[in-house]
Amino acid sequence: MLTETPIGLYCAAGDFHIDPWGAAPRALITHAHGDHARAGSQAYLCADACLPLLRQRFGADVPVQGQPYGEPLTLGGVRVSFHPAGHILGSAQIRIEGDDGVWVLSGDYKRAADPTCAPFEPVRCDTFITESTFGLPIYRWDPAADVVADIVAWWHANRAQGLASLLFCYTIGKAQRLLAELAAITDDRVLVHGMVQPMTEVYRAAGVRMLPTETLVERPRGTSMAGELVLAPPSARGTPWMRRLGALSDGLTSGLMRVRGVRRQRSYDRGFVLSDHADWPALIDTVRETGATRVLTTHGHAEPLARHLADLGLDTGVLRTAWDDERGADDRE
Repeated sequence: MLTETPIGLYCAAGDFHIDPWGAAPRALITHAHGDHARAGSQAYLCADACLPLLRQRFGADVPVQGQPYGEPLTLGGVRVSFHPAGHILGSAQIRIEGDDGVWVLSGDYKRAADPTCAPFEPVRCDTFITESTFGLPIYRWDPAADVVADIVAWWHANRAQGLASLLFCYTIGKAQRLLAELAAITDDRVLVHGMVQPMTEVYRAAGVRMLPTETLVERPRGTSMAGELVLAPPSARGTPWMRRLGALSDGLTSGLMRVRGVRRQRSYDRGFVLSDHADWPALIDTVRETGATRVLTTHGHAEPLARHLADLGLDTGVLRTAWDDERGADDRE
């Protein structure tokens, strides 16, 4: 049903690519992160809730069409539908039904509750293509409420010491999830990097309740940032933008922070284990819930996950992408 090509996975029966990393005549997009949604294709199809994020990324003139979750459409010789993936706003699994049975490509997904997007829905299929960003047994997540409470305690401790709290997080999804989770605890305004604000406004327009935000450039020069919580993408670290913050403590929110050596290597003051991907138990549970007898793994720790699934008696394989090493991403975890 789906085959690997130089620009990504291709469905010949429907004549479309899924999340191509090169220009394609027709691209079906699982979600708006940069490793899945690339500019240059002639036409795009995505879930309805993803549509405004893609327009923000690509511009209003790019031909992007939205499709409601669960509503099938026929493309060539297959029926295609989008189903919630629980990763970020508008994220979707793509179900394809044709002569080769039912295939589901998960895109990126998580099983934990998230106030900013529709929850993951298991979809029964014959072949399941699963991400494996955190496909090792070491990766197991604590409840999000506990992590957010830890972030608030760090913020308040820094405030007491006259420090700004600079929290690095990904521009689409993670920043907005933090703002939504924090809104259940406080009503304080949060400062954000200029790259975070446009996507945050898309989330607000979608009806997601979050803390009020303000960009640094809206503050008069010379204003003290002591005691403020500031959200910024990892790519902003070490840039001149940080100078305005003065004395600060910094941290990163990522599933990668489960490995202590990663935090030490990257020299963050704090690491908060909050991920928008499935952890190891959720990956295994999800595969079981799909009922698939064939599972293909991709993105991240694909080989270890495939070996484990093979030990469980499943037919497995690994699909390669242009972004096999997820750990270098700045805007998607």
